[in-house]
Amino acid sequence: MSLTKNMPFEWLVGMRYTRAGRRGGRNSFISFISLISMAGIALGVAALIVVLSVMNGFQKEVRDRMLSVLSHIEIFDASGSMPDWKATAKEAFQNKEVIGAAPYVAAQAMLIREDTVRGVVIRGILPEQEPKVSDVANQIREGSFASLQPGEFNIILGKELARALQVHPGDKVTMVAPQGQITPAGVLPRLKQFTVGAIFEAGHNEYDSGLAFIHIDDAMRMFKLDAPTGLRLRLKDMQRAPEVALDLSHVLSGNLLILDWSKQNRTWFAAVQTEKHMMFIILTLIIAVAAFNLVSTLVMTVTDKQADIAILRTLGASPGSIMKIFMIQGGLVGLFGTAIGVGLGVVVALNIDVIVPFIEHLLGVQFLSKDIYLITELPSDLRWHDVWTIGSVAVVLAFLATLYPSWRAANVRPAEALRYE
Repeated sequence: MSLTKNMPFEWLVGMRYTRAGRRGGRNSFISFISLISMAGIALGVAALIVVLSVMNGFQKEVRDRMLSVLSHIEIFDASGSMPDWKATAKEAFQNKEVIGAAPYVAAQAMLIREDTVRGVVIRGILPEQEPKVSDVANQIREGSFASLQPGEFNIILGKELARALQVHPGDKVTMVAPQGQITPAGVLPRLKQFTVGAIFEAGHNEYDSGLAFIHIDDAMRMFKLDAPTGLRLRLKDMQRAPEVALDLSHVLSGNLLILDWSKQNRTWFAAVQTEKHMMFIILTLIIAVAAFNLVSTLVMTVTDKQADIAILRTLGASPGSIMKIFMIQGGLVGLFGTAIGVGLGVVVALNIDVIVPFIEHLLGVQFLSKDIYLITELPSDLRWHDVWTIGSVAVVLAFLATLYPSWRAANVRPAEALRYE
């Protein structure tokens, strides 16, 4: 009670108008519209939080699958080969963020199996070093990663690539290198038969359908190279890859080119960010529509309370105080709606892995079919920065919606308002 007594009268009246409508009649209708506005803001805020969390989850899931095959940083030599890769790796380890390094050979070739031909990216690796920079060894679905032995010309294929070629571990495929052999009869393509040693599944179609691994010695023999193409690095924190790449460019000796994972997939990440920004704008418009429903609510309240406004003015209330009353009323509706929406959105985003399967089971449907999508479960990555941004935008929009009706209330003329009372 003491707290209420110490409140400014604008807050007391504004809170009273917010609770108005329990007596029936026109006040009940105004209160109903106010509740609808509050519910609209809450649903808009919750929807925006959930959608952005799911989009963040998809981005994180795809990124992690990409980086299970790709490296965090790749280092090339301008000459096209890196014979002293061990010295470069030693220099790179001077940076505390670097936790793994492995050489590789990158090339393109064609794989032939009977009448089927597929263009692929060939990556020559050292099997004992590769687990330090990628998760391919843990993604083997058939066969053995240890089948990559120098001189045996074994090959590890992506799952979709193996399906297209209709091969399994133990089957033979023919590799055609782009560098031809010069013979008296002319330039002939270089062919070599490889044995499928294993099949991996990264969960990313680009790599499952177009990437193959062979031993680095076999790769250098196949593509007539004297040294590895470059060096791949893994970091403690992949988010710091651009920063670490910049630091390494100042430390590593030699004429080297350094590329981090964000630059390798710049187009994809830029597209995802653009889509996220557009979705934020579209769903913010939903919040804006709900927020500006407050305009009609407050206009009706101002019209209904003209006599009260006139009495307050005759008792000495200033136009600024009258304006503050209705800004408080609308602001409280927006604040409560935002709070409810934030709570609902956070709960759904944190439990989407339970809610979606329940809805699928209840309706007997599957939203993400295994035959169409690589990801069959809705991932969610709730970021509190997004939550605070969404909440702040909703409150600001609700506050802006109160300005015109409050200004109109402040300009009510007491004599005219009381004329017919």
